Amino acid sequence: MRLASLAAALGAWQLLAGLKVDLWLRFSQFPTVTDVARTFADRLSGPDYWTDLTDSLTRILTGFLLAAVLGVATGVLVARSRLAEDLLGPVLEVIRPIPAIALVPVAILLFPSNEQGIVFITCTAAFFPVLVSTRHAVRALTPVWEEAVLTMGGGRWRILGSVVLPGALPGIFGGLSVGIGVSWICVISAEMISGQYGVGYRTWQDYTVVNYAGVFVGMITIGVLGWVTSTAVELLGRRLTRWLPRTSYIPGARTPRPARGAAAPAPVSPTAKEEAPHDQLV
Repeated sequence: MRLASLAAALGAWQLLAGLKVDLWLRFSQFPTVTDVARTFADRLSGPDYWTDLTDSLTRILTGFLLAAVLGVATGVLVARSRLAEDLLGPVLEVIRPIPAIALVPVAILLFPSNEQGIVFITCTAAFFPVLVSTRHAVRALTPVWEEAVLTMGGGRWRILGSVVLPGALPGIFGGLSVGIGVSWICVISAEMISGQYGVGYRTWQDYTVVNYAGVFVGMITIGVLGWVTSTAVELLGRRLTRWLPRTSYIPGARTPRPARGAAAPAPVSPTAKEEAPHDQLV
């Protein structure tokens, strides 16, 4: 069904663009699916496409990794220290609503090269989702765990390594998943404005020379790269939080119904639960 829905969308695109339908939406200027596929094949055979891909991935990974480290560290610090919250909280809350792409002039003034400025914008875009999610996740931890570590003689670093970071991992990876998506939006926008290479820069150049098939090639590339990186973050989060209870939901699976005429299982009384052996209950 998923492949059929994708094929139906591509078929509708090919039909509307091929017939140059102009009703309320104008498809007369749209390239067809075959035009985009032909341009995509030409780009894959040339060196510029892979250079742009490498530059964009380098920028996104550098900025995102910096944002992940700084966001988690700052979020834990603000959540655990009243002094840090008083000193850093007002400044962070004032800067947080500012869109990262609006910091392009600041990046141009601060950094000597466009490359460093683009990494700065990418890092800023991912920093605040990671910071906010980490802060909320740490504050939501039950104090009983920390008290248990203190009772057994553990100190602050033991609490941080055994309680705070493991307990906040689900929330941290939720912020990382949001941050990687926002990073792609901002790095592409920054490349369009002040970049020299990259997928965003090439997409904007194709638009300026009215190469709409090339524009769609850039859009598809951005979508695939965003999907791959966000999936990698989610898989890493699942790997590091294997201890969490998970549902047995399988996409597309249906709950089996009892056979007709079959008796429903009898409820287990509390008395029976108490009398049953532990291994049977488990």
